Amino acid sequence: MRSRMIGRSGRLAVLAASAALVLTTVAACGSTRDGAGGACPDTGVRFGIEPYEDPAKLKPAYEVLAGALEKKLGCNVELKVVDDYAGEVLAMRNDQLEIAQFGPLGYVFASSKADAEPLVSFADAEGELTTYTGGIWVPEGSDIREVADLRGRSLALGEVGSTSGDALPRYALRKAGLAEKDVDIDYAGGHPEALLALTNGKVDAAEINSQQLASAKAEGSFDESKYRQLWKSDPVPNDPITVRGNLAPEFKERIRKALLDLSPQDIAKVGKYLDVDPPGPLAEVDKKTYRALFDLATTLGLSEDDA
Repeated sequence: MRSRMIGRSGRLAVLAASAALVLTTVAACGSTRDGAGGACPDTGVRFGIEPYEDPAKLKPAYEVLAGALEKKLGCNVELKVVDDYAGEVLAMRNDQLEIAQFGPLGYVFASSKADAEPLVSFADAEGELTTYTGGIWVPEGSDIREVADLRGRSLALGEVGSTSGDALPRYALRKAGLAEKDVDIDYAGGHPEALLALTNGKVDAAEINSQQLASAKAEGSFDESKYRQLWKSDPVPNDPITVRGNLAPEFKERIRKALLDLSPQDIAKVGKYLDVDPPGPLAEVDKKTYRALFDLATTLGLSEDDA
């Protein structure tokens, strides 16, 4: 019968093999935290969106997109609707989101504060990157005829850190020779709330961007004939979907390919809220796509604290 006793050298060999196995297991577990080797992260993929519309409306639309992305990636995708722009930037900075859709100006802040990298944005049926515009509206019968006439009047803006709901209207005030103290600015809490402040007669003017305008008209909650657009911005490239910069390059590439492989049907419900109807597949974007927004932040002296 073969002896079951193991000598000192044999025990050392067993211990060394066991230690190597433990280290390999730990390394393997650690390697999937950030998608090393292209593997799904241990956390799954947490997809953040900021509620630029009523969250009760947005969530079902984004669940379709997230579900399609989950199938393409083969990783669990968890949709997270954050409270505001600042919260979304902070969540990505704290490694609580793997991907996130930001407004263009929100991306500027997320780029510097959370190392967010833009991957794709929303394209039309011809594959062209879509844009939207900011606007300031007044009642049709208002005596306010131009932006300079807002001196001493009330203006509803959407939310601090918003591109069309904050920065662009404030830039319009500056171009018209107005200091912000010259206008009674009321942050309503979002694009729908700013529109409601105007239609309920709470303010003299309000920001309404082209996306919110399209949604409100489709729902029958805004009669355009009763209002007048006072100012309209230059076109702004649509929201980027970004990836957290400290994820493994192999996994970031998997996400990019999966997003580009989504069908127009996967995107259609979200597209309606972004005035992209009908949509095409998502289109690739990069930091250069949003250069004008970086310049706007510099012009207005905005920093991460304004997100």
